[in-house]
Amino acid sequence: MSVFDALVGQDHAIEVLRRAAAGSGMTHAWLFTGPPGSGRSDAARAFAAALLCPQQGCGTCELCRQVEVGSHPDLEVVRPDGLSYSVRQTRELVLRAAGAPTLGRWRVVLFEDADRATEAAANALLKAIEEPPPRTVWLLCAPSPDDMLVTIRSRCRVVTLRTPPADAIAELLVSRDGVDPETAAFAARASQGHVGRARRLALDEETRRRRDAVLSLPRELTGVGECVAAAERLVKTAEEEAAAATAELNEAETAELRKVYGEGSTGKGLGRGLVRGAAGALKELEERQKSRATRIKRDTLDAALLDLVAFYRDVLAVQFGAPVELTNEDRRADVEAVARASTPETTLRRVDAIMQCRKRLAANVNPQIAVEAMALALR
Repeated sequence: MSVFDALVGQDHAIEVLRRAAAGSGMTHAWLFTGPPGSGRSDAARAFAAALLCPQQGCGTCELCRQVEVGSHPDLEVVRPDGLSYSVRQTRELVLRAAGAPTLGRWRVVLFEDADRATEAAANALLKAIEEPPPRTVWLLCAPSPDDMLVTIRSRCRVVTLRTPPADAIAELLVSRDGVDPETAAFAARASQGHVGRARRLALDEETRRRRDAVLSLPRELTGVGECVAAAERLVKTAEEEAAAATAELNEAETAELRKVYGEGSTGKGLGRGLVRGAAGALKELEERQKSRATRIKRDTLDAALLDLVAFYRDVLAVQFGAPVELTNEDRRADVEAVARASTPETTLRRVDAIMQCRKRLAANVNPQIAVEAMALALR
């Protein structure tokens, strides 16, 4: 057993990380890149466990379990909640990272979604990587090396992960999660190589329902009114998912902050409610929570758009008679119907419209307007 066992289809990257953990090719800064779902954060966490474990990541000892749940004292895990990571947060992180390790050889900072750092934050991060403490290791995660400042990536050893093959994902779902082979094969195919999404599709009926709603979109776009209504449903679904994902966490964070500022406490000066400074702290927390909800909404919409891209890619494959397995094999009838009713040129224009919508959403265009424009173009 090893901490690297859950990394699907990443044999080359695993070999590089194993050798580094054993002392060959070790450096103070690493950049994990790869497409969504390839396991960037999982690979970085496994490497952190290998660095902090006396057996280079046995996967069974107490230290490996602490890394897995994020409670190891020498591991700092950073997950940007909102749309970006500020320079103030980065400077605080750099100060925490400068401490000496408590238990082992290294102090490890795992920075998920490091590409969300603002320009000023990235410059502060660069300074820390240029002049690192002797026993601190930085593990940065980003979709592509180009998403990071060239000065940062030039100081990191890059580990590139690839999209895992569908059969490897299906095998993992069967062995790890007890999913039946047929469902595992469907989820692995429909996830387009995204391990986490494959697991949700295999285990969560609501995830499958949302996917079906998205893939029903092409046959519903029969008029302008239908396009507007379909776009509204898509955006509303993303908003509901973001609200559901954040509601419980928001409530817990707010309650904890109120407790810190004296709510429910007794004693001199505490009987009248929150102490001075609480209003500003609560407002700052609300802004972070709002930013997090916006990010989740965008990510949900983007996942839906990628499902649509995969649908039209299947349409194109049918139109050209390509001997390939369809990503949406479970919706072959819909794919073939759209293929018969259109031309390859039309299909390519539709794919371009979806990709343009993704760009607009990334540029902070109003989601309703961006999705409506896409729906009209797909019609």
